[in-house]
Amino acid sequence: LPKNPPPSKKSDFRSLENSEVLNVSFYFKVGLISGICMIVGTIIGSGIFVSPKSVLANVGAVGPCLTVWAACGVLATLGALCFAELGTMITKSGGEYPYLTEAFGPIPAFLFSWTSLLVTKPSSFAIICLSFAEYASAPFYPGCDPPQVVIKCLAAAAIVIITIVNSLSVKLGSYLQNFLTAAKMIIVTIIIVSGIVLLAQGKTENFKDSYKDSTISFGSIALAFYNGLWAYDGWNQLNYITEELRNPYRNLPLSIIIGIPLVTVCYVLINISYFTVMTSTELLQSQAVAVTFGDRVLYPASWIVPLFVAFSTIGSANGTCFTAGRLVYVAGREGHMLKLLSYISVKRLTPAPAIIFYGIIAIIYIIPGDINTLINYFSFAVWIFYGLTVLALIVMRFTRKDLNRPVKIPIIIPVVVTLVSILLVLAPIISEPELAYLYCVLFIVSGFIVYVLFVHFKFNWSQKISKPITMHLQMLLEVVPAEEITE
Repeated sequence: LPKNPPPSKKSDFRSLENSEVLNVSFYFKVGLISGICMIVGTIIGSGIFVSPKSVLANVGAVGPCLTVWAACGVLATLGALCFAELGTMITKSGGEYPYLTEAFGPIPAFLFSWTSLLVTKPSSFAIICLSFAEYASAPFYPGCDPPQVVIKCLAAAAIVIITIVNSLSVKLGSYLQNFLTAAKMIIVTIIIVSGIVLLAQGKTENFKDSYKDSTISFGSIALAFYNGLWAYDGWNQLNYITEELRNPYRNLPLSIIIGIPLVTVCYVLINISYFTVMTSTELLQSQAVAVTFGDRVLYPASWIVPLFVAFSTIGSANGTCFTAGRLVYVAGREGHMLKLLSYISVKRLTPAPAIIFYGIIAIIYIIPGDINTLINYFSFAVWIFYGLTVLALIVMRFTRKDLNRPVKIPIIIPVVVTLVSILLVLAPIISEPELAYLYCVLFIVSGFIVYVLFVHFKFNWSQKISKPITMHLQMLLEVVPAEEITE
């Protein structure tokens, strides 16, 4: 690090921009426990408190509902194992981005970063924070829904706070994640233990003829998977911070093998607990499933449920911000986004510009604020690139045999995950075709035009505009370029 204090003059920043770079990684290393907490903390968020109703609505009965939740966990584990091989083979932060670059070149990688930075990651952040706001405000509006203005203002405040925390310190963000993971495991434990006690007392009537009245079809199962997999989203988050993992060859696969099955068991048991006190019809009519459960089981201490659900969702949002900021950083470092986004804070050693950019886009998504619509478009877009990334693993088995593979999984696993992702992308188009899905595809493809104009040809006029903006933002944020760490 430079021994002199951060520069304060334009000329000083020009010299930094042109010649001096910081040879830094994010100095705080994430260990096995923090890695497991990152997976559990990011996955268990708003999904398990929002998705049970949608999963049940698509399959129509308790038995298929529980089967879908278990199957989603298996799919997430298989996908994460594919990512474990990729993450230990290519130990660069940025998740899918470096894998797509190695397998298919810069254009698919750019399309991924284009879609992720402007659609999937911010919309995911927005959905989680909106869910947090709904549960946090629910106790103050008993018997009615909270006003939308209150929900959106709370969600925006949550985004601002999480963005500030992760911009200030990697260590602070990781410690906050560990604390919130512990808090959310408390509410998960309360719900599970309550359900087990009720089962022991003989509350099993809702599980009789559990497959009766089920409405199973290709489209309905696929849509049920969409909602279930939204609750599991985050299974690949450790791959975004591979460079920050301590001993990634050991800790990345171990975190996956321990973390995701733990989440799967928790999700199935939570759904069983819901069905001990609610019939299928009652669950579908509930405005907030976890709150209804709390009112029936924990009264007069039912206020515990919305409080800890708020902790759970804010923890998921923090984990998402912690990892997604690294994606913006890597894309900027590769020249696929504004160069400023790859800069590092001189004082804090965090990718502050990337995290701030991510928070701003997420706040924009809160303005329309339709959770269900955002989930559908998020899932449609994200599974296109999950499938493409796992396909990259299959391709590199043949084109990049020279790469060291500390973790090597059977080839059948990525083949299965690729086929399932194709089905998940086609399912909404077949079952409920909408123009919105076409718009989503067109938006992804439009990234190709942006790539040709601004990345491949690098028009001078765009650089003339961005250079003074970069310089002034450097002075404001006290950030400088970071030199890529050579392996």
